[in-house]
Amino acid sequence: MPREVQDYIVTLENENSNWEEKYTSINEEWEEKYIELGSLWEDKYTALDEKYQLLLLHRFGRKSEKEIAGIEQNLLFDEGEDSESGKETHEKEETETITYSRKKPGKGTIDKSIPREEVVIDIPEEDKICGCGHEMVRIGEEVSERVHIIKPKMWVEKIIRPKYACKYCEGSGDEEKPAVRIAKAPENIIPKSIVTPGLLAFIIVNKFVDHLPYYRQEKRFERIGIHISRQNMSNWQMASYERIKPLIELYKEEIRGGPVINMDETPLQVLGEEGRKNTSKSYMWLTRGGNPGRPVFLYSYRETRGSQHVEELIEGFKGYLQSDGYGGYDKALEGKEDIIHVGCMAHARRKFYEASKVSKKAGSAQEAIKYIRKLYVIERKLRDEDLDADEFLRRRKEEAEPVLEDFKKWLDKRSDMVPPSLKLGEAIRYTLNEWPKLIRYLESYYLTPDNNVSERAIRPFVIGRRNWLFSGSPDGAESSCAMYSLIETAKANGLNPDDYLLKVFERAPLIKTPEEWESLLPRNIGN
Repeated sequence: MPREVQDYIVTLENENSNWEEKYTSINEEWEEKYIELGSLWEDKYTALDEKYQLLLLHRFGRKSEKEIAGIEQNLLFDEGEDSESGKETHEKEETETITYSRKKPGKGTIDKSIPREEVVIDIPEEDKICGCGHEMVRIGEEVSERVHIIKPKMWVEKIIRPKYACKYCEGSGDEEKPAVRIAKAPENIIPKSIVTPGLLAFIIVNKFVDHLPYYRQEKRFERIGIHISRQNMSNWQMASYERIKPLIELYKEEIRGGPVINMDETPLQVLGEEGRKNTSKSYMWLTRGGNPGRPVFLYSYRETRGSQHVEELIEGFKGYLQSDGYGGYDKALEGKEDIIHVGCMAHARRKFYEASKVSKKAGSAQEAIKYIRKLYVIERKLRDEDLDADEFLRRRKEEAEPVLEDFKKWLDKRSDMVPPSLKLGEAIRYTLNEWPKLIRYLESYYLTPDNNVSERAIRPFVIGRRNWLFSGSPDGAESSCAMYSLIETAKANGLNPDDYLLKVFERAPLIKTPEEWESLLPRNIGN
């Protein structure tokens, strides 16, 4: 074979070998990209599916995060699914046996302060004679109670003030006094109106405690024979707010004087805001603080959710601020060394709870919930022991820190294993980002693991919002916040909101000095 032909064949073989290597390399590269792309699309599909399942849960599922006995109660004691091996662990845990006694159904307690009328139903006198001829002796009695109610009844207090004048000198004989004399009109929360403190308190409690909008109250009043328009009720609300503004200012001072402030916010629709559409979203901010044993709640209307409102509401405060993970709080506290930001473990738990309902790795989410539950068990147990502050802090750190350390190791280990787009990954990263703030509750006796005190206080507003939907004006929103502040502070201090509002509306017109307003603070009004 000629030399040229041999060289040509070798060249062709080398080129073929190179093409095979290139083909193999390209094929491997495309296979890797295909696998990577497939994994990416699978994660995206899973994330979308979780969001869909979560929407179904929020729409049709149970709103409470409490676990159902017999279905999820086993999470209290069972180990969760191991997210690495996919196998279930069966490590033995200590269990707590809870015993309780059932209440008999159908009977509730009736407050002893409610008047009683005794009705004795006795047998006829002839039946008190035994067949042997002797008179029978009373050996006891059976007592039962029934509740009667009288429909709401209104009456009109007709105030008559006689006028006096001198028909002889027409007043010229006593020029230091008016010619026509009449007794001074009684002070009223809203002068020259038909409203009384009792009526006003009744209307306000109906709206802000029982969630009855004014248009419904208008119809209720008509049924008992009096017409009070919804516009009048709205005007009375705003007028009474103007009279009690000094008390609301005292609330602000009380809140800033305590060791801890709890904050939360919720959307509010307000009509008639200058330069804004009626569909714009405004916010109602809640601030709780003051004496831990006699807390004060302050609701404040603002047009936005900006961090500047946080700065304004906590101006002058030194201590702990506890809130959820909204970034506006972090921004507001930048450079404020006198305020220590504390996180909310309940928000972290909620994210794991949602993940446990929609994630394919529900066992891992349940495992995180168990760590958090252990912290709450420790907290509840120590609170029930009624320890002094120093002993409580020592015991809490001693018992809670090992649980927190194990939980942190668990979070770190799984943070690189679960995509952040999935609900479980979102929960893990939220908890890790908030971790320094979540563990700060260990520092103070007055702190708890979560911010639930403010969430519970904001719930009545949310329930009421479903009925009255929006505030008709910025002034109306301000006055509504003031009423919520009075009512929720009264409830938190063990006072009946009806009685507290009645006292405030009765005394407010009589107060002449700033010091007198302090007598209307809930801590100065006995239970």
